[in-house]
Amino acid sequence: MTEPFAVVDAARERPGSGADTLDGTVFDAALAGFEHRLVRTDGVVLPLAVQRWQDDADEVDDWLLERCSGATLDLGCGPGRLVVALADRGVPALGVDVSVQAVQRCLQRGAAVLHRDAFERLPGEGRWQHVVLADGNIGIGGDPVALLRRCDQLLTESGTVLLEVEPGTGLWQGAAHLVREDREDPPDTPRTWFPWAVLGSEAVDEVAEAAGLRVVERSWSESALPDPAGTARPDGRAFAVLAR
Repeated sequence: MTEPFAVVDAARERPGSGADTLDGTVFDAALAGFEHRLVRTDGVVLPLAVQRWQDDADEVDDWLLERCSGATLDLGCGPGRLVVALADRGVPALGVDVSVQAVQRCLQRGAAVLHRDAFERLPGEGRWQHVVLADGNIGIGGDPVALLRRCDQLLTESGTVLLEVEPGTGLWQGAAHLVREDREDPPDTPRTWFPWAVLGSEAVDEVAEAAGLRVVERSWSESALPDPAGTARPDGRAFAVLAR
């Protein structure tokens, strides 16, 4: 198979000039190692797995990695742990992120990365075998259906989306901002709000169908609703594979 991009060239491409869906500086402090919480407009507070982003891929990530058999695009790649792990396995992989901090960290780790928004023009559109949305990145842009349709544009006819979802929840859409754990800002501190969404295992089939995709494989957490085809995971993470 002809790969959809040249790793070195893609890593050096100039950032696109279009408006980002997400301000590229929003997650910089978290990516630099500061613990943060994500606060939604409905008051729900979600922790961010900052340390996991910074670490090497672990045995839980293996569920996703093992299903990447060809050229893979990691949207919202962060510091690049999955891109590095795929490269170590001999799988061509490219990370995409709007955060300069994320891109710098990827380059330090030797990961191929592109500083760009997921909705801007990307290399090899329609020729990727897999698109990865891990670590809550299905929330990018606040519209999971639109994001999955975008993934579909990037994939080959037989390609798949490797998706991490929240176990045992439905779909939430709105806006969110980040709060640092190590300090308490005054109540009148300006917040950088951005569109965000959370997709849970209970809603993934419906959302996938709305995007023209279907769930072909899944691995649910023990805390999620029982699924006859799923594999119980004590770690509290849940995954799904989507295809046309």
